[in-house]
Amino acid sequence: MEWISITASLPADQQRVLVLIPGNTIYLPGKTGESELREVLLMRFCKDFYPLDSEKAQKHGPHFWAGEGNSNRFFGDVTHWMPLPERLG
Repeated sequence: MEWISITASLPADQQRVLVLIPGNTIYLPGKTGESELREVLLMRFCKDFYPLDSEKAQKHGPHFWAGEGNSNRFFGDVTHWMPLPERLG
């Protein structure tokens, strides 16, 4: 499978997909302050998450990417997505 640009197509509402977030750094568990680069995450696409007239929609777009734990992302953070491989979907 190949990456799909969010400008070309979007997943179905509530679909779980792999997303690409260039330069995404996560902090590792514990209070060490250590981090690592993780540019690919498993997320759920939330279509029209914010009302169109809301401040968040104006600033970040109406859609949202829901992750696990603290991995939620605003729509514009993600550049590309791809469907999950069949064994994970």
